Amino acid sequence: MKKACLLLMLLCGLLSSQARAQNYPSKPIRLVVPFAAGGTTDLMARIVAEPLGKLLGQTVVVDNKAGGGGVNGAAEVARAVPDGYTLGLATASSNATNPAINPKVPYSLKDFSPITNMAATPNVLAVNPAFPAKDFAGFLAELRRKPGQYDYASSGTGGIGHLQMELFKNLTQTFLVHIPYSGGGPALRDTVGGQVMVIFDNLPSALPHIKDKRLIAMAVAVPERVADLPNIPTFKELGLEPVNRPAFYGIYGPKGMPKDLVQKLNAALLKVLQDPAVVKRIEATGSKVIGNTPEQFAQQLKAEFEVYKKVVDAQKLKLD
Repeated sequence: MKKACLLLMLLCGLLSSQARAQNYPSKPIRLVVPFAAGGTTDLMARIVAEPLGKLLGQTVVVDNKAGGGGVNGAAEVARAVPDGYTLGLATASSNATNPAINPKVPYSLKDFSPITNMAATPNVLAVNPAFPAKDFAGFLAELRRKPGQYDYASSGTGGIGHLQMELFKNLTQTFLVHIPYSGGGPALRDTVGGQVMVIFDNLPSALPHIKDKRLIAMAVAVPERVADLPNIPTFKELGLEPVNRPAFYGIYGPKGMPKDLVQKLNAALLKVLQDPAVVKRIEATGSKVIGNTPEQFAQQLKAEFEVYKKVVDAQKLKLD
């Protein structure tokens, strides 16, 4: 009798799960972007939101919740009901670098249900043309010759530009002074203007300035050389492979999302990421389409956090 009841319960649960997946979504889905409109993160969200909505039969509404270097938006996703109607855009800043440096971040990786990593975006180490060196060898030699005499700009303490540069400093045993800004735009503007000499920035933001010779690229953090910068080496080529960490843009939901919903969203996103129009728009930013399994994305999130936690500990970094 007990076995029969147990089998009946399992069958009911299976049928309920299948019905939930078949009926989902029955209303609009909110996609929380943890940064302001207009940046690379927001752009990635909007590239996939419309085709994903068409595929699922419900509108996907992009909701920008900026603040805290991505922490505010990520925290909102972590607090949401895990019914598939609130999703978030995961980034290195919101889910790796800021949690690594800030012990008061109100969430951890366990508070999310990873769905897929959509794309990887190169980061670039660049200098103002007034910097004495014009290539990486000269750049490194100048830093070692004058430790502490050069500044570098970042989008803020705990952002990927900050911790990626600190990783570089740790591996090369060099010292530059960190100048945190309120965002990537102001940091880039002052580096182009010459108020600061060095920046580690997303390539889509920096590339127009590099092409116009208002910045000089030293190296790119990406597995292979970038087509737009064929003469600029990767950090792996320079013997600094740990710095070869592109920014990532993934989709996740709150912890506890039913597995069937995660799988349905993963399948839908992978289909969207195979659309030639979507691929073209993503690649136009200098990014590469990824599209992996929830398990693979979860492993990547964990690995990124661990890398930057080691940087924070090694460099003895704290919030300003």
